[in-house]
Amino acid sequence: MAKKISYTLGDICQQTDSVLIGDEDYLIHGLNTLQEAMKGELSFLSNASYQKYLKSSHAGAVILTPDTQDLFDGNKLVTEQPYYVFAQVTRLFVPVFPEEQRVIHSSVIMGDHCHIPDCVSIAANVVIGNRVHFEENVTIGAGCVIGDDVTIGHDSILYPNVTIYNKVTIGSSAIIHSQVVIGSDGFGFAPNTNTKGWQKVHQLGSVHIGHDVEIGAGTTIDRGAINNTIIGNGVKLDNQIQIAHNVEVGENTAIAGATAIAGSAVIGKRCTIAGAVGIIGHITISDDVHITAMTLVTKSIDTPGSYSSGTAMNTTSEWRKNAACFNRLSKQFRKIQK
Repeated sequence: MAKKISYTLGDICQQTDSVLIGDEDYLIHGLNTLQEAMKGELSFLSNASYQKYLKSSHAGAVILTPDTQDLFDGNKLVTEQPYYVFAQVTRLFVPVFPEEQRVIHSSVIMGDHCHIPDCVSIAANVVIGNRVHFEENVTIGAGCVIGDDVTIGHDSILYPNVTIYNKVTIGSSAIIHSQVVIGSDGFGFAPNTNTKGWQKVHQLGSVHIGHDVEIGAGTTIDRGAINNTIIGNGVKLDNQIQIAHNVEVGENTAIAGATAIAGSAVIGKRCTIAGAVGIIGHITISDDVHITAMTLVTKSIDTPGSYSSGTAMNTTSEWRKNAACFNRLSKQFRKIQK
């Protein structure tokens, strides 16, 4: 049976960016929402719409801002960034991977000249190519396939059924979820004007992933055509994202699910890209840009800020009327000019 994890509020305070008001010896054994939290559980308030639950919450302690700390009578951790502190606390409650379970399963198939430290864990039915280099405390889930000349940095985790093609480099502390494919061929085909067919452009580059990167389930990152596709340090990718060949994503950028980025697009640092965004190829997006959901980015963005496209939801009948008006805009514009 797994050992129950618990911390005193004093311990939690020391390991987070917060100030404790209350009993430093009070034991916290779990996290929960304001509505569901009970004695011994820690909750947080970062969205004003949930403030109404504070008075009735049974939480053993709550993470609050200085402006809201007086709204709760119990133990509290006070900070300017409640959600960030809550995120810090979540890592304390992740089950520790037992040292005795760090083994290489007997079914693993491994190529020649690999560097695999003793402190690595490799689950069943993993296939590893030649000249693969793992650093310390790498964890590989069941059914993963890792190609030749791959390097994976220390403390990285690959969940089951991840596929890493040849020559990919992954930094330290990466988290890569199931069904991710890294290093597949980019969509490169040259048209033959005589036969009307296509000649494949063989993808000769690879993928370089920095440190502290998380990649959500089902995401695909294509290898570069000549140079590498690059994912910078601290990048966070959601599920079901398509990143095409030779794309560059800058440090600490976060991209939500179902976004597709075409080849050779360059995205700056600290950007946030919401769900189902489409970004065409060969454009550049500057640092500190926020792109809202379902936006189609068709040209470069050189100024930080928030950008959107498309029309907001409406009833179908109203949307059709507005769409009809939109289709007549250019004609009306020419009349106004005249």
